Amino acid sequence: MKKFEIPEKYKSSVIATVKDWRKRRDPRKQDVSPSSLDFGPVEFILPRHFGFCYGVENAIEISYKAINENPDKRIFLLSQMIHNPAVNEDLEAAGIRFIMDTEGHQFIDWSEITSEDVVIIPAFGTTIEIEEKLKSLGVETKKYNTTCPFVEKVWKRSAEIGQKGYTNIIHGKYKHEETRATFSHSNQHSASIIVRDMKEAQKLAGYITGDSPADSFYEVFKGKYSEGFQVESDLKKIGVVNQTTMLATETQEIADFFKGVVTNKYGPDAFADTRDTLCYATNDNQDATNAVRSVGADLAIVIGGYNSSNTSQLVTILEETMPVYFIKDQNEIIDRNTIRHFNYGQNQLITSFGWLPIKAKVRIVLTSGASCPDTVVESVLEQILGTFENTHEIESVLTQLIQE
Repeated sequence: MKKFEIPEKYKSSVIATVKDWRKRRDPRKQDVSPSSLDFGPVEFILPRHFGFCYGVENAIEISYKAINENPDKRIFLLSQMIHNPAVNEDLEAAGIRFIMDTEGHQFIDWSEITSEDVVIIPAFGTTIEIEEKLKSLGVETKKYNTTCPFVEKVWKRSAEIGQKGYTNIIHGKYKHEETRATFSHSNQHSASIIVRDMKEAQKLAGYITGDSPADSFYEVFKGKYSEGFQVESDLKKIGVVNQTTMLATETQEIADFFKGVVTNKYGPDAFADTRDTLCYATNDNQDATNAVRSVGADLAIVIGGYNSSNTSQLVTILEETMPVYFIKDQNEIIDRNTIRHFNYGQNQLITSFGWLPIKAKVRIVLTSGASCPDTVVESVLEQILGTFENTHEIESVLTQLIQE
């Protein structure tokens, strides 16, 4: 695996010690059992995999390379580099300006961009239309393109099945940058439609079976299908790809569901075997998170940007078995009694009281999304430790860990 040059401020000696120890013990990543940091009155349970992934480190390295190589030029990002507020704030502080927000609403008009400017394409990729717009302005689009290779893998797979006459069903959040980009690329080769979840998949299935009137399709799925989509003909042969950060089990469930529906209606050749198009980091993080659900923890802290899809999936997995507090950084932990956290289901920031149970030993699952720096995880760990008395020193706990 390639080593990336990322700023020291994103690195944590504490978290690096744990990750390096796990890597030495399990270089092939066969063991997804969690690690434990026992500080006496509080124990932190760390999943086998969490934090920065390949695509995120690649994007950060390229972004800082663009800054260092172009001291006298204006530098723009199409939108957020990744879904982490600390990283995006750092890039803005370094002089980078965002052209649009995460939903595509423009902050800076295209007329202000010139061929002398540097424009960075974020890790989520971008649409064909925006790439063509940049090229028409004379902007170099390849040098600082940070599109994750696993996103490009999805584009390639959607092109393969589209060229064979299959419609692409994209499992994703239709306003998400990555899904918009995948939708745009998929449209170059086939009819395409986005479904958010199993509920929408079941609605779409009604048009495949003929149980729902075809003319209602265009209102029910407004804004989620490609131009010229023909419901009577474009749902006879389908394949399923996905936004790389969706819940793996949900993607598989949706694919299996559509396979059953379309093969029952049109035969086995009507479904393209797309295989799983989730990235390796999403799979690893979700598998490792599933492995901590049965450890008997009192609660879980999940750290990441509140608009981070992959982080929200970790919340979804864990909240089935324990209370979960989704926070962006250590500042959300006010004290032992009070915590601010994001309620993903209600899409709002809330304040909870009595979040830390009063008992002799509190066991906390601590994890983070793929765009969260390890330094933030360390800061959260230290913030929670500070609410307990008579805890063991961090160095002694790490020494005990690596001697096991």
